[in-house]
Amino acid sequence: MADRTGVTRREALTLGSLTLGGAALLATGCQGVGQWIAGEAAVSARTVKDEPGARLLNRFGYGPRPGDLERVAKDGEEAWIQEQLQPGEEDLATRTRIETMAIYRLSPYDLRDWPENRVVDMLQDAVIIRAVNSPWTLRERMVGFWMDHLNVYARKGIAAYRLPHYERDVIRAHAMGSFHDLIRASAHHSAMLVYLDQQNSTAAQPNENYARELMELHTLGVYGGYTQTDVMEVARCFTGWVEERDMLRPKGKVKFVESLHDDGEKRVLGVTIPAGGKQKDGERVLDIVLEHPATARHIAGKLAYLFTGEEKDSLVAKLESQYKATKGDLPAMVKTVYDEGSWREASAVGKRPFDYVVSSLRALDVDCDGGAPLRNALRRMGQPTWEWPMPDGYPTETEAWQGSLLARWNFAYELAGGMKGAGKPVDQLKRWDGDVAEQAVQAVFHRTSQSLGADDLMSVLRGIPDLDPRRALALTLASPEYQWK
Repeated sequence: MADRTGVTRREALTLGSLTLGGAALLATGCQGVGQWIAGEAAVSARTVKDEPGARLLNRFGYGPRPGDLERVAKDGEEAWIQEQLQPGEEDLATRTRIETMAIYRLSPYDLRDWPENRVVDMLQDAVIIRAVNSPWTLRERMVGFWMDHLNVYARKGIAAYRLPHYERDVIRAHAMGSFHDLIRASAHHSAMLVYLDQQNSTAAQPNENYARELMELHTLGVYGGYTQTDVMEVARCFTGWVEERDMLRPKGKVKFVESLHDDGEKRVLGVTIPAGGKQKDGERVLDIVLEHPATARHIAGKLAYLFTGEEKDSLVAKLESQYKATKGDLPAMVKTVYDEGSWREASAVGKRPFDYVVSSLRALDVDCDGGAPLRNALRRMGQPTWEWPMPDGYPTETEAWQGSLLARWNFAYELAGGMKGAGKPVDQLKRWDGDVAEQAVQAVFHRTSQSLGADDLMSVLRGIPDLDPRRALALTLASPEYQWK
């Protein structure tokens, strides 16, 4: 039996396996939601034909808004990437939405009067609003990448109150700058140090958490050649780096307390750090790890994977050289990825939940205000901003997100009908040409079904009796073709 407020069982089965490489999904007609079907998927990834600009906007940004593909076709991909590599300010409306939030107007210690959940809500809204509304979509892609690379879990201790300034002054300030500056900024911010227990690190009992993650995650990488002895020595170098908490002092800043510091000689990655260096011991460690060849390889590999979905040896080698020559100039490294060109032919990559939600909102030209429905959708999909508890950030592998498919289906149906903070996209279908199925495909992909090569999807949509606009839009957003980039 079909409840016309939801997607029917038959339609979901006909649409095929909504898959990122694993289980299939069907919708129960009575409930308007989905349930998992055990067994192998009937259909794997159904990808679409590339068109000049489409892959560029999806890989180097969060997908096109209406008119973006036409502008890239007119001005050229080179012009688009050059513009994106030198981002400007957001539009006034977006800046106003962000800057009036209490989290950016109050200090971390003043924010502690606010409920933690409210602070986290505002943090998540701000990230969504910028990613959806910003014309500088490459910068937003890089911000998201570094948020994972330098992850801090908002729910540990009082981390949530430190995160607004950490995101603004560390991640966002350096996302399109120098990797060296980015790592130095994170090392001097209490959000990172307190999250990794640096507050408890003393000469008598050095804490190894920050030392280990600095090398394993932030710089050299897990196969970077460091030893447990190096971890212990780096921990000694950073003893005394703590958060300021004294009265009448700038609370929340990082300070150096000499009495807590182990000022003896250390040896890190084969380099001797003489005794008596005090705070300079930690600064010397940063010099050593940032200039280490393993760091160049690690960051080169991660950037290659970000844009191509693989770590192709020739591209990684070029990025390593670029890192060493420029001391980690990130725009130069991104331009190297673009110029090398393997992203054009690379295999399709599954969209993570944040990518899926943001690209959907951008595609449907939403003027986004954030809000609980969007935050909750991302939570159900498993990727609420700043809520990954481990320091390695949310996983990047497509297979890690198979469990998000049911929530994607429900998000697509909610969004198509109208969602607080995201308008009512179904009303925009009339701007596109053709029948309701064709309109839905053009609204989501900004291309005709013929140029898209989405014959399977069109067959499904046109085979549904009495197809209404909301259902057409929801099925298109939930289609296998839209889960990939």
